[in-house]
Amino acid sequence: MKLIFQIALKFLFGKKSKGIINVISTISIVGVGVGSLALLAVLSVFNGLHGLIGSLYGSFDPDFKITAVEGKFFSIDSLNIQQIKDIDGVDYVSQMVEDNALLKYGERQSSDAIVMGVDSTFTKVSEIDSIIVEGRFNLKDKHGYGGVIGYTLADQLAIRPTFMTPLVIYVPERNKKISLFNPSEAFNSSYLHPKGIFMVKQMDYDSRYLIIDLELARELFRYRANEVTSLAVSINPEASIEHVQKQLTQLVGSAFSVKNRQQQHASFYKMMGIEKLMAYLILCFILIIATFNLIGTMSMLIFDKKEGIKTLKSIGADKKMVTRVFLLEGWLISLIGVFSGVGLGVILVLAQQHLGIIKFAGGGSFVVDAYPVKLLIPDIFLTIVTVTSIGFLATIYPVKSIVGKYFDDLK
Repeated sequence: MKLIFQIALKFLFGKKSKGIINVISTISIVGVGVGSLALLAVLSVFNGLHGLIGSLYGSFDPDFKITAVEGKFFSIDSLNIQQIKDIDGVDYVSQMVEDNALLKYGERQSSDAIVMGVDSTFTKVSEIDSIIVEGRFNLKDKHGYGGVIGYTLADQLAIRPTFMTPLVIYVPERNKKISLFNPSEAFNSSYLHPKGIFMVKQMDYDSRYLIIDLELARELFRYRANEVTSLAVSINPEASIEHVQKQLTQLVGSAFSVKNRQQQHASFYKMMGIEKLMAYLILCFILIIATFNLIGTMSMLIFDKKEGIKTLKSIGADKKMVTRVFLLEGWLISLIGVFSGVGLGVILVLAQQHLGIIKFAGGGSFVVDAYPVKLLIPDIFLTIVTVTSIGFLATIYPVKSIVGKYFDDLK
């Protein structure tokens, strides 16, 4: 094998009889390198987007959310809250009540809002304080109930924390039919003054959510003092997500669902995974087309080394050995290209990741100023394996067919 490798290196880097062959070899290497760079860059961009959206959701969502498998709400007496808190890695547990409501402010209204009642530990299980863009997080004080509202929803209703007009919340009474003569009897209502506006930078939250005190939410939705729709759990940053989730799942049993942040938005992350896979497959297809250039390159290299093949045959080399020499030569071209492309890709991705060289056009109207990217070690290996495999497969047919023809014809 060592001899075959030495001969392949000699054929690849040795002096060519025609300068055009050097040019074709260089073009093949550059093509493989550019394809490798593009593949790594695209995978890194999807990683960056995945991380960016995850960080936005993370400012609002808890680390884990416990809900009932069946039914909209459950009694906290069916769970041992203290045992949940005693799990190694768990920091805080917050009770929540969440349901749909109609909001009315002056002449404006929103019929698809979500009212979420939270207790005093909600600021411990989420980073809601960090995304308050106007006013402050205040759900209850000596003047009465307050709340914080999503930025887009606040604009829709024309609400600001300094305004004195109260926001009215309408909630359908459970198990009560709407009367055509007096429809207001079928609704439970309450007034409050929003004290702050938050911005998650995700329309699912900013355009629909109003956060209020848990007691008021229970009163509105007619829940008992021990009833909730979910429990929010925060964990220590050093704790293992998988380990804590396993412990929580075992503790609460099959009647409850324990979802981490990604599982809370499973459809979004699944879509991101599919998009990344499709981008990978499309680039692989482009790489396959690009590596067709290797067919021409290997044909020219084999033609240029006819005398070398004759020499190898004369000293006892068989067809199998000569074929291996040129297969290895084609693979070396792929390796040089892929490692050059991946090396340059790593440098460019890291530069973008830490320095933000490529900016968005639009004067700061985006969530971030620069294109988000994130370099992952598995993507580097995936790129190397993918490109080298494609390059090797692209050389098998031309090498075997052409070498076989020349070898048999040589006397």
